[in-house]
Amino acid sequence: MISRAVPRSVHVRAPGKINVYLEVGALQADGYHDVAIAYQAVSLYEDVRVSEAEFFSVGMTGSVELGRVPLDDTNIAVRAAKLLAERTGYRGGARIEIEKHVPVTGGMGGGSADAAATLLACDALWGTELPRDEMLDLARQLGADVPFAITGGTAIGTGRGDELSPALAQGTFQWVLAIADFGLSTPAVYRELDDHRARHADEVAPANPAPTVGTDVLQALRAGDARMLAAAMHNDLQAPALHLEPSLAKVIETGERNGALAGIVSGSGPTVAFLAADLDGALELQIALSAAQLNVVRATGPVHGARIVPD
Repeated sequence: MISRAVPRSVHVRAPGKINVYLEVGALQADGYHDVAIAYQAVSLYEDVRVSEAEFFSVGMTGSVELGRVPLDDTNIAVRAAKLLAERTGYRGGARIEIEKHVPVTGGMGGGSADAAATLLACDALWGTELPRDEMLDLARQLGADVPFAITGGTAIGTGRGDELSPALAQGTFQWVLAIADFGLSTPAVYRELDDHRARHADEVAPANPAPTVGTDVLQALRAGDARMLAAAMHNDLQAPALHLEPSLAKVIETGERNGALAGIVSGSGPTVAFLAADLDGALELQIALSAAQLNVVRATGPVHGARIVPD
């Protein structure tokens, strides 16, 4: 029998995402909405390292503001580890160390990436070898964006956003992300959307009962054409996000004035994603927005989903 002087550990890297298209259906009796989303995974990552432990715990470092991240059993990574343990009958615990680079409550799926990475890391660490379809089922129980953080690439999400089908995408898209120093609550943004629709029921078309991703978005992704995609991007949650945080409108205006093909609030915000024509355009935009005192990072997409990384 071989003894180990230090606990074995597994390192998984999972990407954040941008919703290049998001259509929200009507409010349903259960309080949820059906959606149609075009997801793109981008090169802004969460690094999760999981090691053997008697109990479940989580620690946090990173380049983004961490004050809103819980460090108790409500943390989504801890919930992911416990869910896998329950499903597989594993009786131990895990120490989860997360290095965060995706904005917290920023509409880019950072928590979902943490959950996806933890599922894969614990599965490898414990040797539970859960089949992929069962892994995706656990991911759906944790959140609508978690399955996409596992699959990555470019995909269409329907239902609650967790029913995924791959989308053909060619080439690389260049993004510049303006990261806010505050968060927006996803439930609050959805409530504001519902309130807006109720207030203006006589002026706006009723919500689509079966939301779909526009064919122009799919064609742009298939062609790898940034200008086509910029013209087709849309987010039903952008207007309510701007209503809750009007400063985001100026951010979008600043980016588009400085060469972005288009700017869009990512998910429920407040991160604003600017699409550039090419790498040179992204570099120029990054410099201009930094000079305007905005916190920006460059990213590319699509990238792969959660993967084990050798240390």
